[in-house]
Order: sequence, then C-alpha cells, then structure tokens
Amino acid sequence: MIINNKYEKSFGPVGSSTGIFLMLAGLAVLFNTPGGWILVLIGAYIGFTTSSTRIDTKKKRIKFSNNVFGIIPVGKWIALKPEMKIEIRKKHTGYRTYSKSNRVLDIHVKDFRIILFGADDTEIMPVKKFSSFEAAQEALEELKIQLGVS
Repeated sequence: MIINNKYEKSFGPVGSSTGIFLMLAGLAVLFNTPGGWILVLIGAYIGFTTSSTRIDTKKKRIKFSNNVFGIIPVGKWIALKPEMKIEIRKKHTGYRTYSKSNRVLDIHVKDFRIILFGADDTEIMPVKKFSSFEAAQEALEELKIQLGVS
C-alpha cells in the first residue's frame, strides 16, 4: 500500500497566490498575444507545485517528491533499512512579504514533523506533518511498526 503525505506549496503561500495570479493574467491575454502561454505555464508551475512524501509499506521504501504543476512527481525511492530511525521534530516556518505601501505581511506556520534519519543520524527527509504533538506521536508509533525502523 502506498501512503501519500502532502506538505506545503514549494514557493510558499505568497508565491502560490502570485503564481495563480500570473496564470489568470496569462489566460486573460491568451488569445491576444503569444506571451499568454508563457504566463500560463509559469503561473501554473509557481502556483501549483507542491512537495510530498510517498511511503510504500509493502516494499519498505520511501520517496520525497516535488510535484511539478501539482501532478507530476519528481524524486527517487530510498529503501528503508532497520538501522534507520524516525523522530518527531518541531518546525517553525515564517513567510514575509511587503505590499506597495511598505506594510509587512507575516505568516507563521508551526507544526510537528516526523523525520527519517540515516544510520549515522543524518536527516534524510520529512515523512509526515502534523499540527499537534499527540497526533504525531500516535502516527510515529504506527509508522515504526509498518516500516520496521526504530
């Protein structure tokens, strides 16, 4: 069984909304200028590209992928070994943008992530994202059993 865990937009919330705006602008001028196709493609790429992790529990492998245009996964599978570890880490991400009137818009996202570590304690990739520590802890115990890691 393959489990797909989606994370966030690759260009953040501000980049995503800008990409959608570019795509809509490209659609508006699509039939008038040939540059409309370029705006549509760039806007769709920026607006819809996301990141995710796919876990194959039967074959004991995992893949971190960037989903180009939101649908084309790009990444490679990594075989899980018994000496690998998974842990919970708290993550805080901040996004900042400025308006034309120099007003600051800050967006802060705090969450908990299950991270896959190698045998030498190097961080390999995030596995799953949660908003609460309790939910992350429950999923951690379940994933340890399914994947056979410590």
